[in-house]
Amino acid sequence: MNNDFQADIDAIGRIDAVPMILDVVCRSTGMGFAAVARVTDDRWIACEVLDAIGFGLKPGGELAVKTTICDQIRDSREAVVIDEVAKDPVYSTHHTPAIYGFQSYISMPIILPDGSLFGTLCAIDPRPARLNNPETIGMFKLFAELIAFHLHANERLARTEAALLDERKISEFREQFVAVLGHDLRNPVASIDSGTRMLLRSPLDEKATNIVKLIRGSVVRMSGLIDNVLDLARARLGGGVVLELDDEEPLKPTLVQVIDELASVRTGYIVEAHLDFEDPVKCDRVRIGQLLSNLLGNALMHGSEDGPIRVNASIDNGVFELWVSNTGEPIPPEAMAQLFLPFFRREARAGQQGLGLGLYIASEIARVHGGTLDVSSTSEETRFTFRMPLVQ
Repeated sequence: MNNDFQADIDAIGRIDAVPMILDVVCRSTGMGFAAVARVTDDRWIACEVLDAIGFGLKPGGELAVKTTICDQIRDSREAVVIDEVAKDPVYSTHHTPAIYGFQSYISMPIILPDGSLFGTLCAIDPRPARLNNPETIGMFKLFAELIAFHLHANERLARTEAALLDERKISEFREQFVAVLGHDLRNPVASIDSGTRMLLRSPLDEKATNIVKLIRGSVVRMSGLIDNVLDLARARLGGGVVLELDDEEPLKPTLVQVIDELASVRTGYIVEAHLDFEDPVKCDRVRIGQLLSNLLGNALMHGSEDGPIRVNASIDNGVFELWVSNTGEPIPPEAMAQLFLPFFRREARAGQQGLGLGLYIASEIARVHGGTLDVSSTSEETRFTFRMPLVQ
């Protein structure tokens, strides 16, 4: 036999219940041979067999379909039941019993949910048997439907797994592409940043100075987006947010730099900072700076210009606490549970919409530091609070 039907044989082989079904069939009818067969217009292939009479078929074995009664079952979609061939008015002279030497025979079509015929559940024996009764026929019908159900379910599962595998490959490629793109964007963005710094140190009129500041504000925002995209790509590719813990260098200058940088490019807002803690703090300073940048950028994006944006950092009872607050409309309750999910974006001012990664990355930075990032929001104030136990 060629391998055209190996997938069908394997499909039946994956149904753990089939050997038990064939055993129950033989025990309950007293017959010595039972099989699940794949039947097409021109092929009859044994997929699973229980042979106690030496019939000689094994899984993968083939009979000429025209020599079988299954040939007509394929067309009629009706079961054939024979208690004793010699006394049967229809099959006593049929060529199939004469070829294969059986006296009792039962075959039930296996019809898939889409209406197509897979094959048959059949049994034969050289001796007569009592088969043509509601109990036996009902049992065969139930078993045939069970096999059809499993075939359909396994096929759907295989398609789903294949689709998931394809999606996983596409997703991995996409994340790798994003990671490479983000990495390659860093150099030109850094060049633009250096250029704007140099221009700001040069004599410029007021209009030119404002334009350069706008460009630099865009550069700062682009740098933050690139960092967040790269961190997301690392998380999706299995690397996660990597820390470089240090308790030698002070953290406060990093926080001051972040605050000054964002405040300088977002004029119109009052940023009040109160950093009341003793350095050094054992942490990844760059990552904590990134966390603050994301929280402060979020406050500048969504906060009201009518009230100050506050940044506070302190240490109390062995816990480092950093929070950022702003006034303005409170966060809707339905959005609160999704704030720290990737790509979740709240409504923002025109031109200020981000990728929805800032708070997600901030929460990941908090998590890998062994800390937490929480939010509270009322009509008076929205506050994001990072807490990190200090390890001695």
